[in-house]
Amino acid sequence: MPDLICNTSPFQYLYQLELLNILQVLAERVIVPPAVVDELTEGRNLGLNLPDLSSLSWITVRRPVSEPAVPLVADLGPGETEVLMLAFELPGAVVVLDDALARLIAETLGFHLKGTWGLLLDAKRLGIIPAVKPLIDQLHALRFRIAPQTRAVVLKLAGE
Repeated sequence: MPDLICNTSPFQYLYQLELLNILQVLAERVIVPPAVVDELTEGRNLGLNLPDLSSLSWITVRRPVSEPAVPLVADLGPGETEVLMLAFELPGAVVVLDDALARLIAETLGFHLKGTWGLLLDAKRLGIIPAVKPLIDQLHALRFRIAPQTRAVVLKLAGE
C-alpha cells in the first residue's frame, strides 16, 4: 500500500459520508500538510461538518521542507500547493486531489494521483463498501460537483 498525501476535500467528503476510515485501510500512511489542517480547522470554526485531524492517531502532519518547482498558479489554494510540494519529497506516494487544476498539475508533474472517486472505487474493490452509486447521490446532495460523463465512468468502473 502506498502513502497517501491528502488534500482537504477528500477529508471533508469522506468524513461527511462517515467513511473517513477507508483512508487508513487504503494507505500505508496518510500524510497531510499543515495547510490542509488549517483549512479544515477554519471550516470547523465556521460551523462546517469537518474532521479534526488532531484527534486521528493515524494521520501524519508533515510540513514541506522546500518549495521545488511547483508551478506558480494563482488559482491553487494553500492545501493543494503543499500537497504537491510534499509529492516532490515523497516519490511513490499518491496525491489525493479533487480540484481540477491541481489534478492537471499533478498529472503534468508525473505524480501518482487519485481523487475521492478513486478512493471509493478502491474501497468497493476491497469490499469495504458495498456500492458507489448511493455515495455519488449523497455527495451530490453535499454539493460535490461531478460531470454526468464522469458519473457514468465511475459507475461503469464500479460495475453499477
